[in-house]
Amino acid sequence: MDKQRAIGPEERRARLAVRHRLAGGARAATAEEVAGSLVALHATDAATVFLAAGARLAADVEPVAEVERALYEERTLTRMHGMRHTVFVVPTRLAAAVHSSTADAAAVRERTGLVKHLAAGSDFDEAWLAETERQVLAELAARGEATGTELGAAVPRLREQYVYGVGTNQEGPQAVSSRVLRVLGMAGLIARGRPQGGWTSSRFRWALVPPHEDLPAAEAQAELVRHWLAAYGPATEADLKWWTGWKVTDVRRALAVLGAERVALDEGVGHVLPDDLDPVRTEAVQPWAALLPALDPTAMGWQSRDWYLDPEHRPALFDRSGNIGPTVWWNGRIVGGWAQRPDGEIVWRLLTDAGLGKEGVRAVEAEAERLAGWVGEVRVTPRFRTPLERELAAGTEEAYA
Repeated sequence: MDKQRAIGPEERRARLAVRHRLAGGARAATAEEVAGSLVALHATDAATVFLAAGARLAADVEPVAEVERALYEERTLTRMHGMRHTVFVVPTRLAAAVHSSTADAAAVRERTGLVKHLAAGSDFDEAWLAETERQVLAELAARGEATGTELGAAVPRLREQYVYGVGTNQEGPQAVSSRVLRVLGMAGLIARGRPQGGWTSSRFRWALVPPHEDLPAAEAQAELVRHWLAAYGPATEADLKWWTGWKVTDVRRALAVLGAERVALDEGVGHVLPDDLDPVRTEAVQPWAALLPALDPTAMGWQSRDWYLDPEHRPALFDRSGNIGPTVWWNGRIVGGWAQRPDGEIVWRLLTDAGLGKEGVRAVEAEAERLAGWVGEVRVTPRFRTPLERELAAGTEEAYA
């Protein structure tokens, strides 16, 4: 057996710098380039999409206008349910692969679960649900778009309630509206459009989704893994299983279809695309700093993170559910965290010097200034707050500003 090529942490960090558009010379000109380079932007927190793009766009591109153009005007980016039942913003050209590989099966499970809960906690059955869905889709076809509140006013069935969690300590009344809209969204029939309010708002309008191609699940999975490995490889099976939420058999089949090559990583066997074995010149990547938002795709991209995150820093940077907060990066490593205070000030704190020196501190300061410049008067509070972010935002201890 041929000896596997070893790819160490330094080379992985160099790949990350360029492929994730974080090094200075790799910054993107468009929101589509950012999303394509990362495969998908976490969108559970509406602000993450804009902050993640802003960290990677060239200095002369205004992040909010650029992302809104792609999302709401040209619709070259699509907000949809995807991997791990999470909402993402993906390049529209990848929406069919995401849906057929992942969201379609999840939608079936979600709808089955809702039918079961309705049967246990109400007089509503599957036929009632199907008719409710039909009325919602008809209303959106007539309106073009509508908020959940507007749909509830137009479709009285959405205002009905059922008893959730019958016989458990979670038992209680719940409106059907959010569950029905979630099922339709996961099924790829409706999608979140432009929100009410500003770019940090999660009060979205809903709209019908144009028909998309239905791909065989195995073909769609291989296509998604091809894009993911190009952006995140090398990575282990465990990384890919975690990111997709698939069974390990699905991961292995996709890797085999692609002919992925095995490489040696510190944590075990990794995989890269067949044409991605050439060494990366780490010295060619210029020093870089970044302030990435909570749930950023780079910070959340792998299950095994020791090559870019000191395990001792996890308690400060993650919440109890495993969601990462805002992070400070220097040359491919997480070195601290940041927050925005109520007066708008961007503050940050290092958890390690990690060789920053004066050059690194100046680079982080420049990124904080750039972030404050385009965020302006908007106040950003992460949806999932972490210990260090809370502490910095409250100003309970000294921080850089």
